[in-house]
Amino acid sequence: MALLSSTALQRIERETAKYPPEQRQSAVMSALAIAQDEYHVLTNDLMEEVATVLRMPPVCVYEVATFYNMYNLKPTGKYKVTICTNLPCALSGAEAAAKHLIKACGVHGFNETSADGRFTVKEGECMGACGDAPVMIVNNKRMCSFMSNDKIDKLVEELK
Repeated sequence: MALLSSTALQRIERETAKYPPEQRQSAVMSALAIAQDEYHVLTNDLMEEVATVLRMPPVCVYEVATFYNMYNLKPTGKYKVTICTNLPCALSGAEAAAKHLIKACGVHGFNETSADGRFTVKEGECMGACGDAPVMIVNNKRMCSFMSNDKIDKLVEELK
């Protein structure tokens, strides 16, 4: 039984069309993001379906999904907020921002989900915006820059 909707399959085919036919597996990151958008979590069955669609071994899809932290291999809250803690962000207050974010989201630490299921806070690697530190990404889609305590409070309130 197919897990991915026809819309998701069409989106994946559009991504594969960007590559030569014999290299359709090059769309694996996009395909995983599309699958995750549909289900919010990448189960083994879903990753196997992506492998089938891309005509590649499932282990290769698993390798990509487990290497990058933008993929959810376990259920997360409605809003996954990832804060960069690499050196440039750390030097610009990311540690204090992370502590404030954790408290504001109602969790006790990284990789935890709030009791109401609304927030999961993750620690992330470089997000390519060192000049905007500290930086956070919401659900892998929305980057938030220069995150002071006030900006964190406003973001959390907006997402509630």
